[in-house]
Amino acid sequence: MMKDENIFLFVPNLIGYARILLLFLAFYFMPSDPGPAAASYLLSGLLDAFDGHAARALNQGTRFGAMLDMLTDRCATMCLLVNLALLDPPRALLYQLGMSLDVASHWLHLHSSVVQGSDSHKSIDLTGNPALRVYYTSRPVLFTLCAGNELFYCMLYLLHFTEGPAVLPGRLGLFRLILWVSTPLAALKSLISLVQLVSASCNMAALDAAERAKKK
Repeated sequence: MMKDENIFLFVPNLIGYARILLLFLAFYFMPSDPGPAAASYLLSGLLDAFDGHAARALNQGTRFGAMLDMLTDRCATMCLLVNLALLDPPRALLYQLGMSLDVASHWLHLHSSVVQGSDSHKSIDLTGNPALRVYYTSRPVLFTLCAGNELFYCMLYLLHFTEGPAVLPGRLGLFRLILWVSTPLAALKSLISLVQLVSASCNMAALDAAERAKKK
């Protein structure tokens, strides 16, 4: 008889727990010690690129793992934006709008995917929105936009403390250079989130309309 598997101890999920521990460290240091905070945050984000590979390589993809991954991503970005709002009160509304869009679009997209019978929020109808199709089916595109988005917010955080190592002495620091490079990627990621929110809303409305039509 095959021994029952412990889903919680699958390698991708262990990577997920490590990410959470790193995020705890990041947010512990974030108010006063930007070096360890940024390093822990970015290392957690880097590990996000490995849990999916481990799940596929070891045949350990699970619904729990997919949910753990998505919730960790959303909570990480949200908590970073909270810190940015505290450091930069004049732009607090923008950070609040950013975290609201991020959470709302992913939650509604996940819910509509589950209602339609998908195994994961990344398993979308390939006949659907072309932008979302590319975003969720091309790993390089998904990684680039997500990494760019996290680098953008992380550089905004670091720039409250330092410009970083000089790229052009007296003119440009490394952190500001990375911010400039990542800005269009972060803007595109926000646009994708908006498209995702609208698409998921339309899917839910279509499901509601179909159910109401059956009852008539």
